Amino acid sequence: MESAVEELMPRLLPVGDCDLPEDFDPSVPPRTPQEYLRRVQIEAARCPDVVVAQIDPKKLRKKQTVNISISGCQPAPEGYSPTLKWQQQQVANFSAVRQSLNKHRNHWRSQHLDSNVNMPKLEDEEGWKKFCLGERVYSEIESQSDNENLGIDYMKVGFPPLLSIVSRMNQATVTSVLEYLIIWFGEKKFTPELGRWFYALLACLEKPLLPEAHSLIRQLARRCSEVRVLEENKNEEQVSALNLIICLVSRYFDQHDLADEPS
Repeated sequence: MESAVEELMPRLLPVGDCDLPEDFDPSVPPRTPQEYLRRVQIEAARCPDVVVAQIDPKKLRKKQTVNISISGCQPAPEGYSPTLKWQQQQVANFSAVRQSLNKHRNHWRSQHLDSNVNMPKLEDEEGWKKFCLGERVYSEIESQSDNENLGIDYMKVGFPPLLSIVSRMNQATVTSVLEYLIIWFGEKKFTPELGRWFYALLACLEKPLLPEAHSLIRQLARRCSEVRVLEENKNEEQVSALNLIICLVSRYFDQHDLADEPS
């Protein structure tokens, strides 16, 4: 094996046998050029021929090739397709929200957070789900009315996307949290907490979109259309919220193939 390695990696400089004293100790710092070269030879001989890297798959998730699906959204249930005027109005309102957020971002970022607001680290997927949705939604615990109304426990009901919170989120955090919540939404039901955070995170996304963000919002719109079709009681408030997200993705972020046909 050593000869094969030598053929693949020829010596750049001729190095002969080093004339070293019998008491040469490779563990101590070299004192002469000959001792240094001999120490390099010894360390090279100890290196294995094959090295296998220990890779954490979670760290590679963000670096994978992004596959963007071109499939469209499912049409709205009969009687629930939004009008073109309604969609245009929602886009105008959303645009105004984004402009206001960008204008006042530095102000809100400078505001002190309450002592109970501990924003999770970027890679803490479960922490962000609990932070945004609350323990009750995260653990699928039925909401119970408390006899003692001593205030809102945000650990239970989730922190709303306050300007002082979302203004502190950079684009990497916005994209990651959006991904975490979309993954959650892929298996769970739509909730008001989820809708509020989706709206806020979309408002924080910078244009032009990065490929990953582009793929995520399309995935979000398609999932909204699937849930909308499965909505048994056709709750108008919930269908309207789902329509809104589809509208913003398709018409504000220029994913026109996902847009609802006006009623």
